[in-house]
Amino acid sequence: MGGLREVATPFMVPGPSGVAIRSRLKHLTGRDEEALRLVGDHLGSLASRDLKARCAAELDHDGEQWARRKQVLTGESSSRWAGSITKASHDQWALARRGRLAHIHSLQAGVRTITHRLSLPPGEKGSKHAPGGYRSKQEWFAKSRRLHVLEDRLQAAQADWQTGVVHVVRGGKQLLNSRHHLEQAQLTEEEWRRRWRAGRRFLQADGESGKRYGNETLRVSPDGEVSIKLPAPLAHLANAPHGRYVLAARVSFAHRGEQWADRVTANRAVAYRIHEDVGRGRWYLTASWTLPTVRTIPLEAARARGLVGVDTNADHLAAWRLDVHGNPVGAPLRFGYDLTGTAGHRDAQVRHALIRLLHWARRHGLAIAVEDLDFTAEKTREKHGRKKWFRKLISGMPVARLRARLVSMAAELGIPVIAVDPAYTSRWGAQHWQKPLTTTTRKTTRHDAAAVAIGRRALGHPIRRRTAPPRTHQSDGCGHRTVQARPSTPGREGHRPRIPGPRTRSVPPGRGANAVDQNAQHRPGRSAEHESWQQDSLPLSL
Repeated sequence: MGGLREVATPFMVPGPSGVAIRSRLKHLTGRDEEALRLVGDHLGSLASRDLKARCAAELDHDGEQWARRKQVLTGESSSRWAGSITKASHDQWALARRGRLAHIHSLQAGVRTITHRLSLPPGEKGSKHAPGGYRSKQEWFAKSRRLHVLEDRLQAAQADWQTGVVHVVRGGKQLLNSRHHLEQAQLTEEEWRRRWRAGRRFLQADGESGKRYGNETLRVSPDGEVSIKLPAPLAHLANAPHGRYVLAARVSFAHRGEQWADRVTANRAVAYRIHEDVGRGRWYLTASWTLPTVRTIPLEAARARGLVGVDTNADHLAAWRLDVHGNPVGAPLRFGYDLTGTAGHRDAQVRHALIRLLHWARRHGLAIAVEDLDFTAEKTREKHGRKKWFRKLISGMPVARLRARLVSMAAELGIPVIAVDPAYTSRWGAQHWQKPLTTTTRKTTRHDAAAVAIGRRALGHPIRRRTAPPRTHQSDGCGHRTVQARPSTPGREGHRPRIPGPRTRSVPPGRGANAVDQNAQHRPGRSAEHESWQQDSLPLSL
């Protein structure tokens, strides 16, 4: 067991901290769409200026600067619009800074790996815990040049991190780069420009408890009426009192509609966002609110009736039910999904697989055990070398999406989720459980065995099927052979030595001499040593 890393303790996964639901704004008039574009473009220009000011402040930003930024924006919009814009700018700056730190960690891992492999002679084989040298001198030379490139990038990223410099693109960096590759993106310049303007609009407002319907800026009544507080320069567009614009469309939420209606009726805070899908020519409204912190059930209570161990793979979820003792029950299950095609198709596939898994677990009243996977440091080509297939495999696994979906959907159904350390679950599961669970009518895969290993770890049991008892509790006085003996172990199939005395499972002196002799056990008074066999003569035929 030397060299193995320490396995973390299983823990209960907390529920989601917020809810977001979306609905389409149908039957909008041309005037409504024009008003939404004008308001979004105006607030988007203010958001761009405010984000530039926030990034220029770097690490010296404080509460006074935040107040000054909000005061500047209030004159051109309103106090509530200014509060939403400044908060969004600060959140975007913080997100970019976290992304910069993750990029630094990735560069550091790559530099360490290349430096280690360059220190070895070309062609030297690696070990289980460290990679070997590069295959040829040509590859060694190419990697030495890449090392300089990564070191330069790391130095620049660390300098930006220390000063607080971030790089942010409102509208998205991917959409910005597609401007130079319109043919590959299958877009015309006008289509790209419409998407760029839609991506840079700002039409979102934070909720405020105690105000009418939970939001004074973007207000949605219980019957679905949507009204917008117009900024000061666009007050001439108002078609309702107090400088408000009421849309002709009525909105309704099919999912969580009752929860939303309860919050709106009680004047509890609800945040809204309006955006345009240029490709489909549709407008959508998203409502979101925070959830109170719910205390999760104890780990022992989640283990009380057993659980379902789930192994996440690139194309399916492998699940197996385990009882409280860690024994597999029934047959393994497989919930497949196809991650090819559009993002919407991939997301629907993941949801469908999770729905089937959760409904099956709910019918049996079981908790779900999953791995706490994180492939952030596993996708670099410096670590896996030429294993492009492996990097593609782990990059294609929807780990974050599955985890977020599973937690939110399980919370709605009241199913507890237990996260375990993923260390060695696939390896030890295949070693200890794949062969014993394989029968003539059922072929157990490595993924099924890994699901058993995950479930046993979540239950607090070791992954091995059996372990030796404590030395003082062994019936042979510290000489007992465990069932984990290898087939090549001498005397593996022999009988235990009987030790006379007043001990459990012992026999009086002189009575254990024929313990292995089946003939002596079943035929009292006779033993194989003294009994001889004789062939009788054949009967005479008449």
